[in-house]
Amino acid sequence: MAAALVAACLAAGWFGLGYARERRARRRALGDRGWLLERERENAARDAVAAERARIARELHDIVSHNVSLMVVQAGAAREVLTTLPDEAAAALRAVEGAGRDTMTELRNLLGLLAPAQDGSEPSPAAAEEPALADDLAPQPGLDRLGALVDKVSFAGVPVEVRVLGEPRSLPAGVDVTAYRIVQEALTNALRHGDDGGRAEVTVRYADTSLRVEVLTTGASVLAGGAPPGPTANPGAGRGLMGLRERVAVYGGDLDARRRLGGGYRVRARIPLERP
Repeated sequence: MAAALVAACLAAGWFGLGYARERRARRRALGDRGWLLERERENAARDAVAAERARIARELHDIVSHNVSLMVVQAGAAREVLTTLPDEAAAALRAVEGAGRDTMTELRNLLGLLAPAQDGSEPSPAAAEEPALADDLAPQPGLDRLGALVDKVSFAGVPVEVRVLGEPRSLPAGVDVTAYRIVQEALTNALRHGDDGGRAEVTVRYADTSLRVEVLTTGASVLAGGAPPGPTANPGAGRGLMGLRERVAVYGGDLDARRRLGGGYRVRARIPLERP
C-alpha cells in the first residue's frame, strides 16, 4: 500500500513537472510568436511608408514637371511677341498664371493628404480663414479633365487630337488617375523635346476587359540621324515614365514608351479592368 502511494506521488510529481515544462514551452512559443508578429508589423509599416513616399514623389513629379513645362513654354512665347503682339503676349501670360494656379491647387490637394485637419474632418483654423484654399482641395485629375489638359498643351504650341473609342464608363479612381498621368507625361515630353510644328494624337480605348491609352507624337525621323527606335531611346523616359510603369504594374497592366521610326514617340499602355 505504501509502495503504491509512493508510486502515485512520483507519478503525480512527474506529470506536474511535465505540465510545468509544457506551460513554459508554450509561453516561450507565444512570446516568440508575438515577437515575430511585432516584427512583421514593423516591416509592413516600413514598406507602407516607403510605398507612400514613392507615390508622393511620383505625384509631385507629375504635377510640377507638367505645369512648369507649360509655364516655361508660354513665358517664352510671351517674351517673343511682347512688343509686336501685346494681346497674344497677354494671353500667354494669363496661361502662365493659370498653370501656376493649377500647380498650387494640385500641390495643396496632395499636401493636404500629408497634413490632415486637426479634427480629422474639418479644415484647420488657418485654412478656415481662407475658404478659397479649402475649395481648391479637389480630387485627383482623371480622364474627365483630359479636355482641359489638351487645351493647355495645344495653346502652348503642340496641337493635340483626341479619339475616344468604345463606350466610356466609370473607372476605378486609381486607374482613372493613372490614365490621365500617362497622357500628361507623354504630352509634357512632347512639349520639352518636340520640334516646332509637332503634333500629338491621343487615343483612349474602352475595351471589355481593359483600358488602352496611346499617345503618338511627331518629330524628326530616325532615318535622318536620330536615335534608333526602342524602349530606351526616349529622352523623356526618365523618372516620369518609370513611375508610370510602376503605377500601371500595380493594376496588372503594362506600359511601353519608345521612339517611332518615322519620328516622334509612342507611349502605349494597357490597364486590365473588370468586365462591365
